[in-house]
Amino acid sequence: MWVKLCCLLLYFLALFVLARVFEAVAWYESGFLATQLVDPVALSFRKLRTILECRGLGHSGLPEKKDVRELVEKSGDLMEGELYSALKEEEASESVSSTNFSGEMHFYELVEDTKDGIWLVQVIANDRSPLVGKVHWEKMVKKVSRFGIRTGTFNCSSDPRYCKRRGWLKSTLIMSVPQTSTSKGKVMLKEYSGRKVEVEHIFKWITAHAASRIKTIYNSEHLKEEWNKSDQYRVKIYLFANLDQPPAFFSALSVKFTGRVEFIFVNVENWDNKSYMAEIGIHKTPSYILRTPEGIYRYGNNTGEFISLRAMDSFLRSLQPEVNDLFVLSLVLVNLMAWMDLFITQGATIKRFVVLISTLGTYNSLLIISWLPVLGFLQLPYLDSFYEYSLKLFRYSNTTTLASWVRADWMFYSSHPALFLSTYLGHGLLIDYFEKKRRRNNNTDEVNANNLEWLSSLWDWYTSYLFHPIASFQHFPFDSDWDEDPDLFLERLAFPDLWLHPLIPTDYIKNLPMWRFQCLGAHSDEEMLETFPDSESDSDSDNREVLSSDREVSEDDELGVFQRCSGGERRCGVEARSCAGHCCHREPCKARPYGSCSSAGDMEPDWSAWPSDMLHCTECVVCLENFAKGCLLMGLPCGHVFHQNCIGMWLAGGRHCCPVCRWASYKKKQPYTHPQPLSSEPPS
Repeated sequence: MWVKLCCLLLYFLALFVLARVFEAVAWYESGFLATQLVDPVALSFRKLRTILECRGLGHSGLPEKKDVRELVEKSGDLMEGELYSALKEEEASESVSSTNFSGEMHFYELVEDTKDGIWLVQVIANDRSPLVGKVHWEKMVKKVSRFGIRTGTFNCSSDPRYCKRRGWLKSTLIMSVPQTSTSKGKVMLKEYSGRKVEVEHIFKWITAHAASRIKTIYNSEHLKEEWNKSDQYRVKIYLFANLDQPPAFFSALSVKFTGRVEFIFVNVENWDNKSYMAEIGIHKTPSYILRTPEGIYRYGNNTGEFISLRAMDSFLRSLQPEVNDLFVLSLVLVNLMAWMDLFITQGATIKRFVVLISTLGTYNSLLIISWLPVLGFLQLPYLDSFYEYSLKLFRYSNTTTLASWVRADWMFYSSHPALFLSTYLGHGLLIDYFEKKRRRNNNTDEVNANNLEWLSSLWDWYTSYLFHPIASFQHFPFDSDWDEDPDLFLERLAFPDLWLHPLIPTDYIKNLPMWRFQCLGAHSDEEMLETFPDSESDSDSDNREVLSSDREVSEDDELGVFQRCSGGERRCGVEARSCAGHCCHREPCKARPYGSCSSAGDMEPDWSAWPSDMLHCTECVVCLENFAKGCLLMGLPCGHVFHQNCIGMWLAGGRHCCPVCRWASYKKKQPYTHPQPLSSEPPS
């Protein structure tokens, strides 16, 4: 996960650098930057009209270029970036979709239940023609859609009773606008009553109703009162301009940010005394002023702060975000990070997509699960101060120059999705190249695996875990390996009884306790060889194998193991009794009580070197050989002890149980408590 996060941060850094390169290239070729102001006098009538349409100002009654230019100047400064975006948007001949309502419930869900948007609906009465023709309606839809106004058509033939109840007996236009200035307030429906059905007249009607929701100030006394008033709104944006009504984008944003930001229009058209404006720092008009508890911010001075709906929307979202905005942002980042797995994963193509789907599902599930307690946490009434401090941090960080660059880059790449996707693909291919090179240097075989090999290994893994019972309650950790035998599945089909045999990895063997057998006496190696010529020295048991360990354990030996004491054979059961035989020789000892040895050559084993939960014994019941001094021993969870080589071969052969008591060799058992030594008197 951290690797993918670092790759994503590196990608964002590359996008930031690439945007600066594009700016340098544009400046070198044209001689201007996106933040450079444009003189409206040098623009053509068509470009000026395009700017007014993007800002939402009517120009139907202005036939001369001079009047159009003055209206552009009154609405705000024009930058090269805004001009480029407006011309590009006009050239794009994209068809905007309009909703066709199927009935009352559909209309209610989309229009009346929408609290933060504006709807324009054309109602077509029964057996009547629409009020606006098809051509004009398409122009209307395209014109209002750039301001976030959604459109639709309601045909009364689909639900005549609802039209009668509403009083829609003739074709008309309906506009829905939030009635109150609070978030999620009521919605009011207004019907168009004008006689002219041209696009410009309908648009003026829409902008007039939207502007009526904005608080308008007409004199300096009212401005002073409003400026010094403290109410529920922590963020306010003022438009100081010499206009009859605010631009359409400003009115549309006031609806979109209902309950979060208060929009105020200050009409300075007939002001004689502007001294108070100078006192609060407003020296020119038009000006877009953002007032927060932290101070005053003049919108339009940094990169990407254009006089348009899209630019101001991204600016206000960064200052006063909703929880939904943060969730969408986290969703985009998590999915971008998850898609990095497509390039980091090496091997077959199918393997890459399988890993990608798994990663997408895991990351999105974790994201949704992690957001649930966050939403519950934000509902607590005691977190108002925490919420205010968080918004304060957002306002401090997003009014910096770096934040304006990030917003400008976001608008640039979102308007050029092909460039964004191509740079992401190129970054992923670079990651794939370096990751493949790194793994080849590490001699990883998965780089050269093809689709067929990987699917075969996936099928082996699936059948292994589907048809084999899992060895549960195991104590020793292990990593599951796939079966190496390709004919395992056919063998399982041929022998149904084998389906019940669990597949148990042998990795737990390395975690079993091991130690060396030692004696308490001190004898030289020559004395040992002279006294016990038949014994074998296991001092170098790490490099030599015991010859007798190659014997095959018969079925009788698996059912019971015998120890030789006093010249005969005695059955050694699960009981804690053991025979302390000769140390360092194979000659059987005489029958005697536990812990004693009567032969002169006998030596007492050093039981202190044994683990506390192991049973005391001097003979390996697998090879039936006595333990020699220095030989390597291994104990099982049940407490029985054997030669390390002997029990290792026993367990590796698939017999995952103790040769003596049949306790599973991978399951933990209660530690054994040694009994008190018996008296030295022989039994009667």
